[in-house]
Amino acid sequence: MIVLAWRLLGRELRSGELRLLLAALVVAVAAVSAVGFFADRVRLALDSQAQQLLGGDLILIADHPWPAGIVEEAGRRGLQVAETLTFPSMVQAAGRVQLADIKAVSSNYPLRGSLGVTRARAAPAAAVNAGPPAGMVWLDERLADALQVAPGAMLTLGNSRLRVDAILVQEPDRSFNLFSLAPRLMMNVADIPASGLVQFGSRVTYRVLLAGEARPLSGFRNWLDGRLASGERLEDAQNARPEIRSALERAQRFLGLATLLTVVLAAVAVALAARRYMQRHLDACAMMRCLGMTQRRLIGLHAWLFAWLAVLAIGLGGLLGFFGHFVLSEWLAALLATRLPLPGAWPLLHGAAVVLVLLFGFALPPVLQLSRVPTLRVLRRELGPPTPWLLGGYGLGLLLLAGLMLLVADDRRLGGIAVIGFAGALGVFWLCARLAIFAIAGVRRGGAFGWRQGMANLSRHAASSSLQIVALAIGLMAMLLLTVTRGELLAAWQKASPPDAPNRFVINIQPGQRAEVAASLAAAGIKAELSPMIRARLQKIAGRPVSAASFPEDERAQRLIEREFNLSWRTDLPAANQIVAGRWFAPPATGQAEASVEEGLAKTLGIKLGDELLFMIAGQEKLLRVSSLRKLDWDSMRVNFFVLTPPGVIEDAPASYITSFYQPETDTGFGRQLVAQFPNLTVIDVAAVLRQLQDLVGQVAGAVQFIFLFTLAAGAIVLYAALLSAFDERRYELAVMRALGARRPQLRQAMLAELAVIGGLAGLLAAAGAMALGQLIAWRVFALELPLTVWLPLASLLGGALMAIAIGWLAIRSLLDTPPLQALRAGA
Repeated sequence: MIVLAWRLLGRELRSGELRLLLAALVVAVAAVSAVGFFADRVRLALDSQAQQLLGGDLILIADHPWPAGIVEEAGRRGLQVAETLTFPSMVQAAGRVQLADIKAVSSNYPLRGSLGVTRARAAPAAAVNAGPPAGMVWLDERLADALQVAPGAMLTLGNSRLRVDAILVQEPDRSFNLFSLAPRLMMNVADIPASGLVQFGSRVTYRVLLAGEARPLSGFRNWLDGRLASGERLEDAQNARPEIRSALERAQRFLGLATLLTVVLAAVAVALAARRYMQRHLDACAMMRCLGMTQRRLIGLHAWLFAWLAVLAIGLGGLLGFFGHFVLSEWLAALLATRLPLPGAWPLLHGAAVVLVLLFGFALPPVLQLSRVPTLRVLRRELGPPTPWLLGGYGLGLLLLAGLMLLVADDRRLGGIAVIGFAGALGVFWLCARLAIFAIAGVRRGGAFGWRQGMANLSRHAASSSLQIVALAIGLMAMLLLTVTRGELLAAWQKASPPDAPNRFVINIQPGQRAEVAASLAAAGIKAELSPMIRARLQKIAGRPVSAASFPEDERAQRLIEREFNLSWRTDLPAANQIVAGRWFAPPATGQAEASVEEGLAKTLGIKLGDELLFMIAGQEKLLRVSSLRKLDWDSMRVNFFVLTPPGVIEDAPASYITSFYQPETDTGFGRQLVAQFPNLTVIDVAAVLRQLQDLVGQVAGAVQFIFLFTLAAGAIVLYAALLSAFDERRYELAVMRALGARRPQLRQAMLAELAVIGGLAGLLAAAGAMALGQLIAWRVFALELPLTVWLPLASLLGGALMAIAIGWLAIRSLLDTPPLQALRAGA
């Protein structure tokens, strides 16, 4: 049986009966395994370099200086201790100003791994085990190029003049250069006090690095358990560098969307190809039954046939995916600054799972139907509709496909929306197709012979025509989602910010500098509002203490509750803010302990109108009652705050000021003048940051386009399989009509009219489905308002009709060239 199935597979592939099915499976496996191999390489690289990413064995991270008692306890246990401070600041050199990511390190940094520096651009990097000495700084290549300085030059950092000692090529805890919004400057922590950069309100991240033997480390972790305060956390090799993993997961979601759509198309193609295979082998199976083959042996033969087909598809698809993932690695090379190890075999197992789901979920029911073919088929050539058990098999296949879509999407929300969207589209498309065919039956009486005959064919084969329309619509919908809808999402994001939106932010403005900074802005013709900003930590919501443990299932809530919030006060409602619940501060509101909360924050943390929020501000507790919820337009690029209070409530706490303004790209001198006048200020060029992010998104989009090649291949297979089934069903009818005297031009017109209606209806349904599902994805996943593309339904209708006619034209010629007697002998 096994050998017979292998020989049968070879014959079927040579005759073309299983080529469509094999092609659909290979494309699906290649797409899934290519993305899987790439993700596995990144995972292995992260795991193998975990300690290098940390710079030690454990790392303590806080947004405030660590208490001396914790550092002393680590030293008492025999652990090595190093410290780092990171914060953004402006750097000046030779008349140029550049925002830099400052990293101040102690003399014994790093505890694990080594730094790479060079003192000449062409010279190879040398490994060193300590950071820059006091009075010296190291710049990475980006910062050195931006400032056009070399080792030996002097630069200004805050109130200090420091010498450039070397070019920083590598640092252990920055091995992956992802989403780095500013270049690096490394300095000695002993130079921080003289620079005057770290003041109240400064955004500084304090890290304590620990290294030592396993037992003292474990003892220290146990001692530290329960002693971490708000804003403090411990990282190790298992949870280090979440921003890296988050960035890679974001790219993985883009690739997962393309892979998901490829799997959907492959499932449609497999179902169509398996159905066609069943229809074309009814006679052969009936003959085998007449010759004595039992139903059980017939099932076994086809089971082994499809098992061999699965092995072949896994091998070819896995090989194609393995070589394809190298293209992904090259496309995303700019995101990675490390050598990736070779992947494991798990992605190939995922590809095998795809084959099993598609084959035994969508190809098994038709095979089982073959096994039930009656021997009377040899004489009467008829077979009833699938039994309810077979329809249940298709239902099981759809459930397995839904699980597969959730798996490859790599995002529960995106996968869930896709599953619900395509499941709903399947039912709606089928209903619309049947209604459209019923309506067409009433208007087919007029027109030429070709039109009347084509519409008659649609009505005569309403069920199969509806199936072809649904299959084409699902395929076109997936392709529209990955092309037009994705482009509309990017365009909507780009248009979200007005042309004159603020593109410069100024932070760390101290109260004593407020009047002078405002005067400098006014003298430059810049209209900007300086808003007070106070850092506070949320302690209780409605009397309940809150911490990260209060939100075990919501990572965003955990991150929010661990960070410090920016609070401000004002009398009037800010621009680009809208009250969605409650009321704005009623006059006279000064001194009333009220708070207006951003609605997204309120939803994430479960804050409701009337709740009392307890904040810790500069060591003092402040109790505020929520009087309103606000919707913010974050894309306006204005200064926005999660929490606002009336004046006179939190003004007694130390504050710094922040402002934003628009500055033309051609005018870059004012920022340098402002920093030269106030060295502690940080001017953030948001336009430059957005350009860097757009470049990064462009690289990911290029990788998505590569996966889109698999989607196009799967879509082409769907189109071809759907239309090919129509030709098979029409072969016998065309032969009869030719025998009765119908001319070739008339039959050609009838077939083209039928195909045009099938393709046009499928295109119209696909456009409607893509627009609806695209709106849902934009709203629920990307938080964007997607504009209605009014031209898409018409373009998709015409495109679907033309595509069906183009593919049909090639097949019609072979059908009409077949002698009627040969087709009649072959049967329906």
